[in-house]
Amino acid sequence: MGRVRGKTWMQEHVADAYVKRARNEGMRSRAAYKLEQVADRDHLLRPGMTVVDLGAAPGGWSQIAARRVGPGGRVVALDVLDMMSLPGVTFVPGDFREKLVVKALERALDGCPVDLVLSDMAPNVTGIGSIDQARLLELAELALEFALNHLKPQGKFLVKLFHGSGFDGFARHMRRHFREVVTRKPEASRSRSSEVYLLGRGLKP
Repeated sequence: MGRVRGKTWMQEHVADAYVKRARNEGMRSRAAYKLEQVADRDHLLRPGMTVVDLGAAPGGWSQIAARRVGPGGRVVALDVLDMMSLPGVTFVPGDFREKLVVKALERALDGCPVDLVLSDMAPNVTGIGSIDQARLLELAELALEFALNHLKPQGKFLVKLFHGSGFDGFARHMRRHFREVVTRKPEASRSRSSEVYLLGRGLKP
């Protein structure tokens, strides 16, 4: 995700406790701890699961997922940006908005139903709030469509959103398809960020 990053942001980033922890623990990004915290609270990841990680680069979420599903599970990751290989992770490069890329992701799954779809996708920021929010919602809708087509009946879907126009409508859309939908703001998310995650559990018939 592209951002406007000035001197103040860089100073905060360097001093960030999760950035330091990620560096010390060999994690690809501080974002790994967002997934870790939600996964711990909601018991998202177990050995043997099949997980799809959308918007995976640089790989922090895939690292957490691969460690927890173990050698008996599988993680298939996708991003428009390049991602260095990770043990236990199959990487599919490309733009998720393109049908051929989605087909490549489906081939990587080889017909295997999915236990958990993760979406940390976000568009390049223009700085115009209405445009950025619309683009993020487009990605979230595509991720939801994929999840509905590939999740097991008791599967789960975790997606990043920002509070703002369209958020409530998307949450209602998720509630039409999942028995339970909850909002999560992990401690590792920066407090000044409007970023939140919606978690859907259990597909409705």
